[in-house]
Amino acid sequence: MPIHWLVCWFWLAVLLLVRAHSGFATERLQASELAKELRAVREEYALAAVAAAVIVEGELREAAVVGVRKCGSEVAAEVNDPFHLGSCTKAMTASLVGLLVQQGKLKWETTLAEYFPQWKDTMHPDYRGVTLVHLLSHRAGVPPMTDGFAPVSAGEIVLLAWKSPSAQRRRVTEIVLGQPPVCKPGEKELYSNAGYTIIGAIIEQVTSEEYETLLRRLLFVPLGMSTAGFGAMGAPGRVDAPWQHRRTGDKTVPIDPGPFSDNPPFITPAGRVHCSIEDWAKYVRCVLAATRGAEGLLQPAQVQQLKEPPFGGGYALGWGIHERSWGGGKVLSHAGSNGGNFCVVWIAPQRNFAVLAATNCGGDKAPEALDRICAATIKRLLPEN
Repeated sequence: MPIHWLVCWFWLAVLLLVRAHSGFATERLQASELAKELRAVREEYALAAVAAAVIVEGELREAAVVGVRKCGSEVAAEVNDPFHLGSCTKAMTASLVGLLVQQGKLKWETTLAEYFPQWKDTMHPDYRGVTLVHLLSHRAGVPPMTDGFAPVSAGEIVLLAWKSPSAQRRRVTEIVLGQPPVCKPGEKELYSNAGYTIIGAIIEQVTSEEYETLLRRLLFVPLGMSTAGFGAMGAPGRVDAPWQHRRTGDKTVPIDPGPFSDNPPFITPAGRVHCSIEDWAKYVRCVLAATRGAEGLLQPAQVQQLKEPPFGGGYALGWGIHERSWGGGKVLSHAGSNGGNFCVVWIAPQRNFAVLAATNCGGDKAPEALDRICAATIKRLLPEN
C-alpha cells in the first residue's frame, strides 16, 4: 500500500478517535448528577436552556448544559454555547484593573482629576478625589445608570450608537463627571453601571487600547476562554447560539440577537460579556486559586483588594461578600442579568469550592431557579453543611 494511503488511514483513525472521545465526554457531562438537577429545574421554571459548573478542590468537577437555544425550536443547547454574564462582568473588570496595577499602569489611589486632566475645569469638584477603589466598590456617588441611562439623554444615546465603544465611554464619562454626584463619594454604597463605564474609560485613557481588546488579551486569551465575546449571543436570524428570552405573562418570548438586543456597548465593563459555562469556570477557578494564595495570572496580593470591602459593607471590588456556614466563612458572589438572561456565581475560598449557573431567560423566575440549582449542588457536594 502506498505510503500516502497509510498516512490518510492514520489520520482518519485519529479523527474518529477524537470524535468518539468528544461524544463520550459530552454524553458523560449530560448524564451527570448536575445535568439531572438542571433538567428538573428547567422543566419546573419553563426555562429555555440552563448551564452550570462546579469546582471542587480547585478543579472543574462537573459541567452541564440542558435545554434548547431558542424556545419554539428543537436546536439543543450545547456545552460550548455562550451564555450572557450580565453584571458578573464587573468581577472581570476588577480583575483587569488588578492586572494593570500589577503591570504598574494603574494605581488604586490615583484620582479622577489625575486620570482625566483634560476635564479638570468641567469635572464636578466632588469627583476630583474619587479613585478606582471608590468606583469598583460602588462608593463614588455615581448615578446608577441601571433603569435607563440617566443622566445621559435618549437623544445622546442615539448619537453615541454611531461611535466606537471607547468613544461612547469617553462621552458618557464626560457627561457624568460634569454633574453633581448622587451622594458624597465614600459615604454609602450605590450600585452603579455608570461607575464601571468610567473605569473602562480610565483603562482606555491610560493604555490607549479599547477595554474589549485588553480584556481579551490580558484575561480571555491567557485563560483559554475561546468562546468569550461581548453583547448578545449568536448571529441575527440564526439559531447558532442561545437566544435571549423575556417573560411576557406565562409566555417565554425569544429575542432575535442583534446590536440592539443588549445594553449599549459603552456599558460593556459593567455587564456585556458572554462565554460558555466551562470558559466562565476557567475564570472562576483563577479567582478561587488567587483567593487561596496560589500564584497565577491573578496575584494573591491584588485579589486581596478584590475580596475585602474597602469602605465596609458587603461589596468589595467587583464582588459581593457574604458569610455562609457552608462556605466556612466569607464567600464571594455576584449575579448578572440584562433582562433576557440571568447568571449567578458563588466562590468559597475556605472550601476551595465554587458553583456557577446561567440561563438564557430573564424574568422573576430565573434567579429563584438558579438559586435552586446552586443550593442543590452545595448540599450534594458539601453534605456536612
